[in-house]
Amino acid sequence: MFQKILIANRGEIALRVLRACKELGIQTVVVHSTADSDAMHVRLADESVCIGPPPSRESYLNIHQIVAACEITGADAVHPGYGFLSENAKFADILAAHNITFIGPSGDHIRIMGDKIEAKRTAKRLGIPVVPGSDGAISDEKEAKRIAAAIGYPVIIKASAGGGGRGMKVARTEADLEVALQTAKSEAGAAFGDDAVYIEKYLEKPRHIELQVFGDGAGRGVHFGERDCSLQRRHQKVWEEANSPALNAEERARIGGICAKAIADLGYSGAGTIEFLYENGEFYFIEMNTRLQVEHPVTEAITGIDLVHEQIRVASGGGLSVKQEDIKFNGHAIECRVNAEDPRTFTPSPGTITHFHTPGGLGIRVDSGVYSGYRIPPYYDSLIGKLIVHGRNRVECMMRLRRALDEFVVDGIKTTLPLFRDLVGNPDIANGDYDIHWLEKYLAKEE
Repeated sequence: MFQKILIANRGEIALRVLRACKELGIQTVVVHSTADSDAMHVRLADESVCIGPPPSRESYLNIHQIVAACEITGADAVHPGYGFLSENAKFADILAAHNITFIGPSGDHIRIMGDKIEAKRTAKRLGIPVVPGSDGAISDEKEAKRIAAAIGYPVIIKASAGGGGRGMKVARTEADLEVALQTAKSEAGAAFGDDAVYIEKYLEKPRHIELQVFGDGAGRGVHFGERDCSLQRRHQKVWEEANSPALNAEERARIGGICAKAIADLGYSGAGTIEFLYENGEFYFIEMNTRLQVEHPVTEAITGIDLVHEQIRVASGGGLSVKQEDIKFNGHAIECRVNAEDPRTFTPSPGTITHFHTPGGLGIRVDSGVYSGYRIPPYYDSLIGKLIVHGRNRVECMMRLRRALDEFVVDGIKTTLPLFRDLVGNPDIANGDYDIHWLEKYLAKEE
């Protein structure tokens, strides 16, 4: 087991990893920018190192400074959390060259899954169902029209190196295709420095279903069930559930088995999430995230397994602590992402939190790194906390969530809590009857 882990992140995920380390008896080091010197994880860590000014590129994305912090403090491993350098193959390679363990998959696996086209090819080879579309990057408009005609409209153009909805355009007819292709390539080039795009069949009313998987790097793989992340705004997840209200036991077992086998065959090490669009009983691979997900606590709630403990165990060479038959699913869990944003316009709302009170009681968990008097800096992601609620079934979970939202108080800034209070009382949400377009349509009606 590791002696000292450096946590290369900030906010609630840094505190989440820090807690896991403490439970395992591992010394902790956190790095931080000057804007985060009073953050909760900085206060609670065994050691802290300031690595630069507020801009991420000068601090949390500064590989040289993070490696230097490891060498100064004697950290023998780095947990990247999510975001920042968590899916940076170069970072993983550099740590390996310095004999520092990256708590995550190999640089090669990060590279494969970080390229959307190569990821799709790999998924197909591993037996994972994929969305009909091009086998690689589209060379020109003529090829795009040929592929679109073969798979049928509507189609979606996606950036190969993309994420977060950038470089994605829908074409419903051949007349739309030229503009969609040019716009997607332009956005992709500007956002990612790579204008390669590919084309897929556009599904009209899919759900976003993802499978939590783990590999030991030696040919063993397991899955921890699925999460439903269909409530999204601009391709950003807002509300996540486990298990999905849309799947039955047979579908759950089928796709779980496919994903666990794929991870084993790939020789993958650590945590990963295989994401799908799901429509009319069929799953279609869209991407794989080679890191811990923001929404991992709902999986922990229904399985009772600490996924960060599992990450550390696998990275240290201890292998997986469970076999597939050991993983049991209990009840239902929902996570609401509480952001420092206007609940209608979603405009960021940095500032000082004057009062912060979290709900409690059976089945309630709040992952947050903020406190009363804490000033939210304007430089980073607006997530300030996650409310995770667990119940014996979805009905109990929803009732418990309603109560928890009523207890949650954040004063001094605007947050998305009012949005969740509206959603929990909506009949479609209560019935689990929604898709990836539902929330944006709902918000448009409210304007």
